[in-house]
Amino acid sequence: MRHLFGNRAFVLLMVSDFMQNIGIWIRNMALLFFIMEKSNHDPVAVSLLTVIEYAPIFVISMIGGVLADRWRPKRTMIWGDILSFLSVLLILFVVISGYWQAVFAVTLVSAVVSQFSQPSSMKIIKRCLPNEHVPAATALSQSFMSLFIILGPMVGTTIYQAFGLQASLISLLVLFGGSALVLSFLPSSVDETPKGSESASSGSMLGDMKAGFSYIVSSPLLKVLLLVYVIMALGGGLVQPLDIFVITERLQLEMSSVQWFTALEGVGMLIGGVIAAVIAGKVKGNYLLFAGLSFLGISTFVEVLSQWPILTGAMRLITGVLMALAQTVLMAVMMQQVDEKYIGRLNGVMMPVFTGMLLIGSGITGWFMAATSIVVVYFTAGTLFLISSFISMKLPLNKAPVQQLEAPAQTALQTDAVKL
Repeated sequence: MRHLFGNRAFVLLMVSDFMQNIGIWIRNMALLFFIMEKSNHDPVAVSLLTVIEYAPIFVISMIGGVLADRWRPKRTMIWGDILSFLSVLLILFVVISGYWQAVFAVTLVSAVVSQFSQPSSMKIIKRCLPNEHVPAATALSQSFMSLFIILGPMVGTTIYQAFGLQASLISLLVLFGGSALVLSFLPSSVDETPKGSESASSGSMLGDMKAGFSYIVSSPLLKVLLLVYVIMALGGGLVQPLDIFVITERLQLEMSSVQWFTALEGVGMLIGGVIAAVIAGKVKGNYLLFAGLSFLGISTFVEVLSQWPILTGAMRLITGVLMALAQTVLMAVMMQQVDEKYIGRLNGVMMPVFTGMLLIGSGITGWFMAATSIVVVYFTAGTLFLISSFISMKLPLNKAPVQQLEAPAQTALQTDAVKL
């Protein structure tokens, strides 16, 4: 791990990521409680928050990926934090004036900005770290995400309940402003295109999108990766909304007990991220991904059959560990074996596909359970996880990175990238 913490760019990215994630959780909890109070617990108002969070993934993700491939990543991330800072500042004045509905704009702006910042962060990691260090970097990032799942809701809830919405918004100003300041210390070299690497921009948004899709379709690795993502997300969508029924129907516990099982999964993800960081490079990615997904399927079977809280909690903990391992390997594959100039567009395709399948699974699971039973639904999801594990074995993880397509029709891709 010394090689990571000795890398200035990586450390600064992690500090920025820490501040942004704390800000996101403060925002999520503050807006949820505030809207619940102002709307008299109106479910429509609460559900609108979810719609605002997911809509940009479908509408803007591909565009954000294309522009992230064109723009300088350091400057893109700094401007993202500045725009988030300005939007929160504007909303703070509007809320003080009494127009509470304007808080929805905070979530929308933040969700839109993330579609540009996330692929830019991936590009910087790709540029500042050698390939052999990428798995450990993604594992460490996964550990941070898991830590926020555990601590984030508590921090956000405490600030809102103790000081109110205005204090929550002011803390967002400090965090986003601080993140922009931290990112400004990134070395200017992260904005430079690697030597020998030509631009993948065709000069037009549509042309760049087509090039991105062609790049994915032409790669056996990326097609298998996309299929694994689709099946994983569908299985995850089937079981995600049914946690409450496992707790109340199978375990005969109160609804409030859900939080403890969710915390166990977060702890598992934290442990899984640490394990992935330690064994990164020592175990073949194919074997690690297969083991993670196959055991995830088995633990899903056991979880729904269990009528003992201790066993269910243990399965939830193991599920968190295995999900962290699987996500770390999949992210490392993207970072290691995908051409750097296509990372933004690949992210722009993967995110909407994953989110879409997750929502499809969540949308049909209620009808599926009503027509069958919760055991059938969980066994279906577990089977999907097992299928994805066998498909993952076809990933050519040890081959050379996927390179830019070489074809006469793609000579337009030789133009310089547009700078932000």
